[in-house]
Amino acid sequence: MDDNWITENLTGAFDTWNSKLTEIWSLVSETPQHFKGGAMWDLAQNINGALQAIGYGLLILFFAISIFKSSANFRDFRRPEQALRYFIRFVAAKTAVTYGMDIMTSLFNICAGIISTVAGRLGNLTGAAVTLPDEIKTAIDEVGFLASIPLWLVTILGSVFITVLSFVMILTVYSRFFRLYMYTALAPIPLSTFAGESTSNTGKTFIKSYLGVCLEGAVIVLACMIFAAFTSSGSPGIVNPNASAVTMVWSYLAETIFNMLVLVGLVKGADRIIKEMFGL
Repeated sequence: MDDNWITENLTGAFDTWNSKLTEIWSLVSETPQHFKGGAMWDLAQNINGALQAIGYGLLILFFAISIFKSSANFRDFRRPEQALRYFIRFVAAKTAVTYGMDIMTSLFNICAGIISTVAGRLGNLTGAAVTLPDEIKTAIDEVGFLASIPLWLVTILGSVFITVLSFVMILTVYSRFFRLYMYTALAPIPLSTFAGESTSNTGKTFIKSYLGVCLEGAVIVLACMIFAAFTSSGSPGIVNPNASAVTMVWSYLAETIFNMLVLVGLVKGADRIIKEMFGL
């Protein structure tokens, strides 16, 4: 190990973070149909189509249960408006199951439009890149062998922590896509609950949850932009050139990792933020 290794290790960790941040920026604008070539979307479509038959069966079951619960003696059907209400409910539920893919794609496109508008208004992540200041590089180059030993430990710990945070953040964004595919694949089952008056809350909860997953992208975009503005405004703070190399590196890494933790926390908590914001 030498002083140059310390600089290269820190730079490599920052490059990993910057690349994952850039990848996140591109992922939030990606559509499920084109993500990873669309293979997973095709699988979700196939599962959705296979579950439609089960959805129709459940639709009839929930509809029958709803009728027998609310009008066991069928007296209510003497009133045309009551029969019409049940008929409209059945047709609406049948439409939801049949055109579930189209409905969910439309909802995603609406949310994607919101995300694109937010991202377009705020710009890009040019100022979010994290780099090693020249003052720290110079101090590391000038440090002696014995004094560099603590630097190796600080560098290894800091680099590992930054790399772990990078992958935690990108995995969180990837998991959003997997949840979108799961919602899409299993949609016929919860959508069939709209046929029953007592079971319709399940369908409403499903739609709200799906909207929440779609809107998580907007929170992720805002979190990245806040991090970019925070970074470009001078945080981490100015390095003290009179401090020792170990102190300079430790102070810079501590503040940088703190900022990264805030961003990772916001990205991981995007679902909770959306639920609290919109009451989903």
